[in-house]
Amino acid sequence: MLGYKLKKTQHALRLHMDEALRALDLTTPQYAVLAQLELKPGASNAALARSAFITAQTMHGIVSNLEKRGLIQRKSDASHGRILCTELTDQGHKVVAQAHDMIRAVEARMLATVSSEHKVLLEKLLLECFNNLH
Repeated sequence: MLGYKLKKTQHALRLHMDEALRALDLTTPQYAVLAQLELKPGASNAALARSAFITAQTMHGIVSNLEKRGLIQRKSDASHGRILCTELTDQGHKVVAQAHDMIRAVEARMLATVSSEHKVLLEKLLLECFNNLH
């Protein structure tokens, strides 16, 4: 029943993340996109969809919404004109920085009673489990 416990924890975490991000008028998938673009500016919609665990169609809607809000901008790829590369705007950088603080607070609450050693072990074990399935 470990899978069930993982899913239950993930669901609770997602609810708390959504609640925290609501103050910025963001959803968790939108935050995931902004955070990914901070790490990898110029990512395509397909790459963003894979990193956020959503379909390309869903990603299109998220990217369109974030672009309308002025948090991201899309440009044609210099080497392949049909591909649109996406980057954070200055406002996008500000919003994702605020969102990171909110998410860190949620994670701190989740891990409040977990020792530093166990946090390190938990990350290691979760990565091991992930790698075993890939």
